[in-house]
Amino acid sequence: MNLSSRDVQAFLVLAKQKNFTQAASMCHLSQPAFSALIRSLEQTVGLKLFDRSTRHVVLTREGERFLQSAERLAAEFAACERAMRDTAQLAQGHVSVALLPSLAAGWLPEVLKVYTARHPGVQLSVLDVLSEPCIAAVANGEADFALAAIRVDTPDLKAEPFCSDGFYMVCPSDHPLADKDALSLEDLTPWPFIHLARHSSVRQYLDAAFFPRKMQTFVEVEQLATVMGLVQAGLGITVAPALSLFHFGKPGLVARHLLLPGMDRQIYMVRKRERSLSLVAEALYQLMQDMRPANA
Repeated sequence: MNLSSRDVQAFLVLAKQKNFTQAASMCHLSQPAFSALIRSLEQTVGLKLFDRSTRHVVLTREGERFLQSAERLAAEFAACERAMRDTAQLAQGHVSVALLPSLAAGWLPEVLKVYTARHPGVQLSVLDVLSEPCIAAVANGEADFALAAIRVDTPDLKAEPFCSDGFYMVCPSDHPLADKDALSLEDLTPWPFIHLARHSSVRQYLDAAFFPRKMQTFVEVEQLATVMGLVQAGLGITVAPALSLFHFGKPGLVARHLLLPGMDRQIYMVRKRERSLSLVAEALYQLMQDMRPANA
């Protein structure tokens, strides 16, 4: 059965008005065109819905039963229309983004503040995870797009440069390295390190820069907040990306820019290659582009 919203609306108007002339006028149709529409509807459903006379139009028993279904259909058509209109106006919807914890904690809040002010009806999901889970979330549809420190070039996923992120050595203000402006690998090698876990992009960049030298590792941890606490306690030094330096803005700590070969982290925006974003996701995607962090 192929019913349109126009068919259902014409039926409901005639059922209420009980007059072809009045119903046709309300539907902005001529009376012959309206009568033909009702006949076509009855042929479609295979039932006589109205008893007609020169003076009255009344629902048949089958028409009374159809009335209940028609009212439900009209409500669903109206709800669908409202939902599509709200979506087109970015008044509702859902968008999910995955990104590195350093970006999620330091840079993202201001972006979401602007976005939710513009689109208060949109629901948001944020996955603050490392690069590989970020990419997996896009691949399996859990996230619309991601910001990760791994370049992806597969048949399903594509990546474009988003921003670059320098690295800083962080240590207590009374540490011998605190006053050195130009730090070399040789300067860092003798000192114990507070490291992020080996699967983090920060650690991978650091290991690559030091190779084949070996670093002195005091301890490895998962969270930058833990790194900060251990460095602040004087248990070692660390290397952190510029986008995460807000974690280390504590009394008694200093940060020194590391200008070393290969120590420049590129952040990529990752999305599905052959699939367009929803309107609400595209709006967030473009806002992030407009508010991207300045190269650190």
